[in-house]
Amino acid sequence: MTLRATVSIQWVQTVVQTACSRGVAMDALLRTAGIDPAELHRERWPIDSITRLWWAAVNLSGDAGFGLRVGRQAGPASFHVVGYILQSSATLRNALDQVQKYQPLISDGGRFQLLSGSDASWLIYHPRQGALAFSPHQIEAVLAALVSFVRNVTGIAIRPSAVRFSHSRLGPLSGYRSSFSCPVEFDQAFSGILLNHHWLDIPLPQADPQLNRVQENFAELRMNALEEHPDLASMLQAWIQAIAVGGQWPDRAQAARRFELSERTLARRLKQEGTSYSDLLDQVRRSYVLEALRNPRRTIDEVALQAGFSDLSPFYRSVQRWIHMTPAQWRNNGLPQITDAAVIKD
Repeated sequence: MTLRATVSIQWVQTVVQTACSRGVAMDALLRTAGIDPAELHRERWPIDSITRLWWAAVNLSGDAGFGLRVGRQAGPASFHVVGYILQSSATLRNALDQVQKYQPLISDGGRFQLLSGSDASWLIYHPRQGALAFSPHQIEAVLAALVSFVRNVTGIAIRPSAVRFSHSRLGPLSGYRSSFSCPVEFDQAFSGILLNHHWLDIPLPQADPQLNRVQENFAELRMNALEEHPDLASMLQAWIQAIAVGGQWPDRAQAARRFELSERTLARRLKQEGTSYSDLLDQVRRSYVLEALRNPRRTIDEVALQAGFSDLSPFYRSVQRWIHMTPAQWRNNGLPQITDAAVIKD
């Protein structure tokens, strides 16, 4: 199966520059990641290539706060034309609406979802990895970059009400305090930022409707170029990920209804894209299970049930097929876990 998720070279360069600033030699970074230096001249990278780059950068730098550091160093140039659209938006709420719309121009290795409440809204990030498991540092970089960029655009030290990560804490508490200045929770059901509506509705100092329209027109042209061949698999996978946050695993009939297609048409279009609904569901389930198993507070039985397995036997067979080891072996050989001080308190 080939999911055509890609990421812009601007975001790649931000990761590379941060690694080099931490003393990592460029040639060693690319060699360890298995990437040809000529790839740095491409406009976009396959999502698995930048995932390999992330793992290499974290390992070579030895920096447990590497993802947060990348996020704090990200600027408008890191976000392709989307960064300039955000700067010229009327309010932060308008800017976040445009982030959701134009996120693929930065990377279609994930998407944002805004869930509104009475006083505040969660901006949830749904990663979309390829064949390789994302480094959790990638998730931390995305949320830290968003907060850093918002502060730069508004000129205000905006403080989220809360930040959550689906993985365990990676680095020192001081790094999270520096990046977010708010309570941070780990081992949660999703990764996201809670923003008070006061912050969402303040006017942005560089708001410029005319410039914003010009930038949007350019972004639309770039989006059209990316979408010459509509990637149903990408949209479907993102939808499955969003539904799975609540512990639901939709079947093909539900997916067909959601995208207003017959089951036969859905299957035909996915086959044309080199995949199938069962393949997509399997990949989302794989990502969920491997991430959930890293949480030492969750039993293997709980993970299996939440992942939609009514019996442990098929669960064990699936994990063995995915990673050629048992759930317990993956848990013991996964990323180091930090179980103390799971929540940062102000």
